[in-house]
Amino acid sequence: QLQLVESGGGLVQPGGSLKLSCTASGRHFEDYAVGWFRQAPGKEREGVSCIDSSDGNTRYANSVKGRFAISRDNGKNTVYLQINTLKPEDAGVYYCAAIPTSWCTIQAGFEYEYWGQGTQVTVSS
Repeated sequence: QLQLVESGGGLVQPGGSLKLSCTASGRHFEDYAVGWFRQAPGKEREGVSCIDSSDGNTRYANSVKGRFAISRDNGKNTVYLQINTLKPEDAGVYYCAAIPTSWCTIQAGFEYEYWGQGTQVTVSS
């Protein structure tokens, strides 16, 4: 069993930065692949990034490549999402999710096992 808590969201001006955290409680977090997803009002949830458990390989949606960076600190049971050069279209509720596999994906239809409650990111001047 794993519980995930996201933090770090807030109101940021366009062009600004945020660092989101996803902290897990439970055992063997290092064995879990973790993904970050977001959902804007009236839109479907979309995957933005994920990180493997085994080798730390990362994946990004095309819309965030070069601006988002995912990382993990297994000693702190935490996965981070650094968001730079924020755009209005980045706004939404950001969720992290985990599954006990070695590899991750952000493809639609893949079911992660554990989800956090989300943290709100608002981009506005």
